[in-house]
Amino acid sequence: MEIILLKDLGKVGGKHDVVTVKNGYGRNFLIPKGLGLIANKTNLVKLDKIKADAAAIEEAKLDEYKQMAADLDGKKLNIGVKSGTSGKIFGSVSNIQIAAALKEQLNIELDRKKIEMPEEIKELGTYKATLKLHSQVTSVIDFELIKE
Repeated sequence: MEIILLKDLGKVGGKHDVVTVKNGYGRNFLIPKGLGLIANKTNLVKLDKIKADAAAIEEAKLDEYKQMAADLDGKKLNIGVKSGTSGKIFGSVSNIQIAAALKEQLNIELDRKKIEMPEEIKELGTYKATLKLHSQVTSVIDFELIKE
């Protein structure tokens, strides 16, 4: 059964993807929960319109994203973490903590999926994260892990 996904579903696919799933999964879970539609001709035409509308909205926000990137230039986030005496932190820092720090310190709300971390961070120090604000706009922000 082919389904148009209406939301991102981890291992199944992304929003607006047309995927093939088992009949029972589609009929009994995806469609009743509002997570997908049957991929027939009518719904595929609607999908094209939805994708075009979403692209137009993103294009309209391009100037906003460019301004946001300019505002982030040269800024530094401080993230408090628990660490041992040698500087190793307990656990690791992920894009969720970066998104929370952006909202708290700079009042910028950004989806965590748009934040790329360079590597797994396990020690105190200064690092860089890449923010993919738009397909044409990316920004790099410095963040420092400090002991709580």
